Amino acid sequence: MHNIIRKEQNMSLLTLTNITQQFGDKILYENVQLQVNAGEHLGLIGQNGAGKSTLIKIITGEILPDDGQVHWQKNIHRGYLDQYVAVDETLTIEEFLKTAYSDEFKKEALITQLYQEYSETMEEALLEKAGKLQTELDQGVFYQIDTLVAEMSSGLGIDVLGLSTPLKKLSGGQRSKVILAKLLLETPDVLILDEPTNHLDDQHIQWLTQFLQSFEGAYIVISHDQEFLDKITTHIADIEFGKITKYTGHLKQALRQKEQNRESYLRQFHAQQKHIEKTEAYIRKYKAGSRSTMAKSRQKQLDKIERLTPPASTAKPIFDFPYSPIVTTLAVETTDLVIGYDRPLLSPINLTIRFGEKVAIRGFNGIGKSTLLKTLIGEIEQLAGEYHFPDNTAINYFSQDLIWEKPLETPLQYLGAQFPKATVKELRRQLAKSGLVNQLASEPLSTLSGGEQTKVKLAQLTMNQGNLLILDEPTNHIDHETKDSLQTGIKHFPGTVIIVSHEQEFYQDLVDRVIEIEG
Repeated sequence: MHNIIRKEQNMSLLTLTNITQQFGDKILYENVQLQVNAGEHLGLIGQNGAGKSTLIKIITGEILPDDGQVHWQKNIHRGYLDQYVAVDETLTIEEFLKTAYSDEFKKEALITQLYQEYSETMEEALLEKAGKLQTELDQGVFYQIDTLVAEMSSGLGIDVLGLSTPLKKLSGGQRSKVILAKLLLETPDVLILDEPTNHLDDQHIQWLTQFLQSFEGAYIVISHDQEFLDKITTHIADIEFGKITKYTGHLKQALRQKEQNRESYLRQFHAQQKHIEKTEAYIRKYKAGSRSTMAKSRQKQLDKIERLTPPASTAKPIFDFPYSPIVTTLAVETTDLVIGYDRPLLSPINLTIRFGEKVAIRGFNGIGKSTLLKTLIGEIEQLAGEYHFPDNTAINYFSQDLIWEKPLETPLQYLGAQFPKATVKELRRQLAKSGLVNQLASEPLSTLSGGEQTKVKLAQLTMNQGNLLILDEPTNHIDHETKDSLQTGIKHFPGTVIIVSHEQEFYQDLVDRVIEIEG
């Protein structure tokens, strides 16, 4: 069945018809259509808050649209990367990955049962049934499972965590990787991936890129990593102005086309606004006079106009990180620092970072970059060795995890609790500067998109005085425009900056040097 699906290239696997969705008083999409065909590699793009993750939830059936239909082709095996899915935490990584082959293991168990029954009853039909199942196992992947799991674990850098490690011992990022690995092992007809590169470093992104390029099925991918998206897409679906536009070609081709479409749309929108204003002025002037019949006729014409959605007012974010003065030549020094939880993750670390330096820390995923940062800020205790900051060091730390103590709090309530002296007006201003529009400031944190939640955290950084910025994957979830602004903010910061990021494109022109961490 799967092979048939993969070969019929123009067969529609998924059709969205007249989908309308509102969030608060913002219309995300109005009567949109989208079709995904067999073999298509579709990238889903749009600014933060445009409704990308909401569309994925509609596609997977997690939420029902306000209006419209979602139609899947029958017998389609779909795989969705849900980073928050509940998993059995008592399983080891290896046991969890092997659940991707549960059907094969069921067949094996059934064969054993049939032989058992045969030994008791000597019924030939049982042997025949067991023989058929055995042939299915022989022709499938059953006897390659260990190899496939090992290859996937190595490709995504999971093997360094130890395959016998229980899931409950993993960090959020490590867990996401393991969930991604299991999903890829299942080889569904359609993959649905929301930010799959978030917890991967360069090497593993490269591996995933190659995997997806050669994937025979279809997939829909949301990613803010433009370089990655450009390499893996055959089509792009762009959400803007409440519409979804589908382009054929890689991301760069789509963006060129989009720019032309955008200019044309804005011309149409402004021309329509002009026409509406003119007509409304005429109606106001003559509705009570001798030309009232003409005015009524124009009103009817106006009522029939299909009004174009206004362009979102997206002022470019501005990130100013307040500087706390300090007199020193040194920012941080480590001496034989050993980090980890129950056991060391790395050899002893000896680091010296001078004051005012901007450095990126690179290394395999799972190797301990986030653990190193958490050790330096005192969140995790070191296993051995020392680290030292000069007096008056004020650390401003950005954590990659989107975990909120009170997820039902609004951004305003959250920041208000962190900065009790700040007025509501000040808080709103900081949120708006970070690219979070007014309405969203009063929505629960848990209902915001990943990009919008990240902007709340960045707004918090802009309200803290510091002279050492420590940023753990700050570009996860945020759109291109926000990344540019963040780059500018970091460049202008006079203090020291330590960045962990899987996006080389983001930090390469920003940092003075790259520190490689090896196991």
